[in-house]
Amino acid sequence: MNAAVAKMRADGASAPQLAAFERRLAQLHAPGAGLLSGDELQPLGDIDALAALPDAPPGALDRVAIIKLNGGLGTSMGLSAPKSTIEARDGLSFLDVIACQVLALRERTGARLPLVLMNSPHTREASLRALALPPGDVPADFLQGREPRLRADDHQPVRWPADPELEWCPPGHGELYVALAGSGMLQRLLDAGYELAFTSNADNLGAVADPRIAAWVAAERIPFAMEVVQGTEADRKGGHLARHGGRIVLRETAQVPDGDDSFGDVARWRWYNTNNLWIDLRALAELLAREPAGPDLPLIVNHKTVDPTDPDSPAVLQLENAMGAAIGAIDGARPVHVARDRFVPVKTTEDLLVLRSDAYALRDDGRLERQFDGDPPVVTLPDRLKRLADFDAHFAGGLPSLRDRDHLTVP
Repeated sequence: MNAAVAKMRADGASAPQLAAFERRLAQLHAPGAGLLSGDELQPLGDIDALAALPDAPPGALDRVAIIKLNGGLGTSMGLSAPKSTIEARDGLSFLDVIACQVLALRERTGARLPLVLMNSPHTREASLRALALPPGDVPADFLQGREPRLRADDHQPVRWPADPELEWCPPGHGELYVALAGSGMLQRLLDAGYELAFTSNADNLGAVADPRIAAWVAAERIPFAMEVVQGTEADRKGGHLARHGGRIVLRETAQVPDGDDSFGDVARWRWYNTNNLWIDLRALAELLAREPAGPDLPLIVNHKTVDPTDPDSPAVLQLENAMGAAIGAIDGARPVHVARDRFVPVKTTEDLLVLRSDAYALRDDGRLERQFDGDPPVVTLPDRLKRLADFDAHFAGGLPSLRDRDHLTVP
């Protein structure tokens, strides 16, 4: 532990980030670290629904800031640039569409609604250059941190002189809370009068701030709210909610023990995380004042090789947290059921095909409009089309129609 913490401290990590890393190291040495068996969990019953919330009063978004997680390079698609800068649809990038959504919301509501990116060092320059929004009253971004990868055999920080950058990894989006604090962004937002953050992934263009949820969170004094959807086949690998020891918890794929085949049962678990989160910034500041490591999030242990292109390179561990897991760590946190049009994630070229297809239309205000009934179509592509360049070349002549399909498989 001392060696790993010392390496991270020498890299310039903030005090909250160091505290959170030390907690993850301690969790690593607990029996069954990071695992949640389906036998220990109970399904979650009925919950509040966005469709049943009352109309919001004027000004519901006046003290809301929008935070987009933007640290990914889209490596699963063979990219080395920010995923948010590639074309989402109609010649517009994800950041273009997000900017359009924010500007339309500002015009419609009169709210300031600053857009803040949580960038990584690899996405910062290109993303800020591509973001077409005038400067606001808070900085346009803050940086997520990084932590040492640990050797799987002895948990020492790995050394890899051939490429020292591979000795490091991101700590997962659960670092949001300590990154906000350590960067000074949390205090900047509070000083500017923002009390609530609507946080979502930059690759989910369905995540548009809804004033009804903002008003519900404020009226009920909810410190943390998670938007969830009812599970479908498309969510079988997503994080689901359940009850564990009297609390609502989020279980991710990496937390499933070997031999536990319960994870993909969407009918049993029912509610799935969208990563659209509403965070009371004052409550978060109070929590961090008591506990510098932030919400006590369960550990996620990812097993990798230090060089992902070399399976014979040393086996390493990456210690991560999921930001949505705060629903089980913050007293008073609640889920809210939302429609599928608020959850349009793009993790693969299969997702991108659905987004770019006639299954959706893009409105002038940047909102995606479903052109199908029921659940979204499920696309299966061969490995040869997993990289964006190959995907674009294959569909250069046009995309197949998906608005009336349940499934599409390309052999």
